[in-house]
Amino acid sequence: MRLGATLYIRNSVEAVEFYKEAFDMTLGYHEWYPDGTFLHAELHRGGHEVFCVSESRNDDFVKTMLSAKLEGSRPTMSYGIDFDSEEEVAKAFSRLAEEGNVLLPLGSLPWCACCAEVVDKYGVYWYIYK
Repeated sequence: MRLGATLYIRNSVEAVEFYKEAFDMTLGYHEWYPDGTFLHAELHRGGHEVFCVSESRNDDFVKTMLSAKLEGSRPTMSYGIDFDSEEEVAKAFSRLAEEGNVLLPLGSLPWCACCAEVVDKYGVYWYIYK
């Protein structure tokens, strides 16, 4: 079993470049909408798909998701990336924090030597660690 994750984001072309740099990824299989945005863009690392990006085009769907607030209004999901080194975590943190919201600054926790939590400029909640 494999969990597939797709991030629905406005400005998908810019977002794909952002994530390629932040996570040292490459663009895999992809399809375009007629307007030049991504219908589907697989992002790979080490030859394996990690997640996909698609242009967010359905405002009604997004409004429905956002109106279903749970107690505390905290995100119900984060994407976790387990890196090979602390240097990779620091690089990703630096990029994700640009115009983002740092929830947990880069540091350590009892179970993890190097980690951080960031909501990036596209509204995606990341837990990055080594």
